[in-house]
Amino acid sequence: MSPTAAAVKAAPENIYVPEIAELVRVEKMSPLEKLFEVRLPGGRDLGHVPGQFVQVSLMGIGEAPISICSSPLQKGTFELVVREVGNLTAALHGLKAGDKIGIRGPFGKGFDVESLLGKDIVFVAAGLGLPPLRSLITTLIHPGRRGDFGRVIVLYGVKHPSEFIFNDERKSWEGRKDLEYHVTVDRAAPGWNGHLGVITTLVPELELDPANTVAAICGPPVMYKFAILALHSKGLRDEQIYVSLERKMKCGVGKCGHCQINHIYVCQEGPVFNYGAIKDLKEAIQ
Repeated sequence: MSPTAAAVKAAPENIYVPEIAELVRVEKMSPLEKLFEVRLPGGRDLGHVPGQFVQVSLMGIGEAPISICSSPLQKGTFELVVREVGNLTAALHGLKAGDKIGIRGPFGKGFDVESLLGKDIVFVAAGLGLPPLRSLITTLIHPGRRGDFGRVIVLYGVKHPSEFIFNDERKSWEGRKDLEYHVTVDRAAPGWNGHLGVITTLVPELELDPANTVAAICGPPVMYKFAILALHSKGLRDEQIYVSLERKMKCGVGKCGHCQINHIYVCQEGPVFNYGAIKDLKEAIQ
């Protein structure tokens, strides 16, 4: 069953009512981020598509949309990365394995994995842009699917080395022959001997086949237009570039209007968009 079909099969009967799920693992990843591995009742698969999100809630505190960072090919549990930025996320950071949270979803439109068959894929992930893209990365390099795609190229950048996440996993990426991994930090820091510069400075070094390459971008809003320009310089057309705009979401079901960009609701028609379809939409890309 394809991830898309699985998502339809697993869609909740009432999208407004959270399920009570269990945390099976909580892992500190950086000074601000923690990884949460979540199990639904009965160990049922979430049935998501890479790029989708769930609504995470704690009773009496609140709810927030969080991107799913694990592959739909991971069975029995799924993973979220949460940055501590407010009351809800601070409360989540205080939880431990065995505690319960509310889950609604999955919601939104993610990546059409089957449309990427045979393609080379470039990922441009800056800061907390890696978790939303990791779901697709880990799907493409899964042993059962790796042969279905061309080159997988991951560009990852942060401001300071302390902000890197998935450190053990990223070390394994460095040793893989079927994945090209490039990393940078914005500013020099003690002990850092790698590439210096914003993430777009990694693009000129790439040798790409523009006729057979697709790119996926996620990161701070200011980065998007520069990443798109850098990919254009490599011959990629607007229609070959996908962007994730999950930063604007709130309710997840198109009712609150918080994520509305003109006539588009990000939580309903995204958060993954083809750039060619929204490039003229005011305020979509800043």
